[in-house]
Amino acid sequence: MSDKLKQIINKQSEQQNTPELQLDNVVQLVGFVIGDEEYAVPILAIQEIIKPFSWTRVPQVPKYVLGVFNLRGAVIPLIDLRTKFGLSPKKHSDETRFIVMRHGDDVAGFVIDRLTMAIRIKKENIGPAPDTIVGDETMIEGVGKQEDKIITILKVNKLLERDF
Repeated sequence: MSDKLKQIINKQSEQQNTPELQLDNVVQLVGFVIGDEEYAVPILAIQEIIKPFSWTRVPQVPKYVLGVFNLRGAVIPLIDLRTKFGLSPKKHSDETRFIVMRHGDDVAGFVIDRLTMAIRIKKENIGPAPDTIVGDETMIEGVGKQEDKIITILKVNKLLERDF
């Protein structure tokens, strides 16, 4: 487990002792930034968070699929979320991370610009996806509201859907 993921889990453990947050009414997420927007996914969907390393390109896949990488013997696709979300590619920086997510048997690595923090949002502060996005095809699970910002919560199963 990466040091950053350990820090996030430790911070969440500390927050669990806060009496106003009952676990039944709270969604635990990990936040990250793509471009200028902050997104989040459920913490239980994250297998690990790692610093970028080399990967192998694969021919005839969509532009957002950078290729595959070997993670302890498992070959995992690597997807650039900037490109998938319609943003221009960006050179990796010290803050760039690979987030490996799992939903059932589906696993993939995603390139993110920056990891933010562990997020705990009361269920009552999570609204539905915007009205402009309808149906099961959307990647947006909902919109979390915090004091000073709005965080888009993504559907892990939709992120992991293979269209390549």
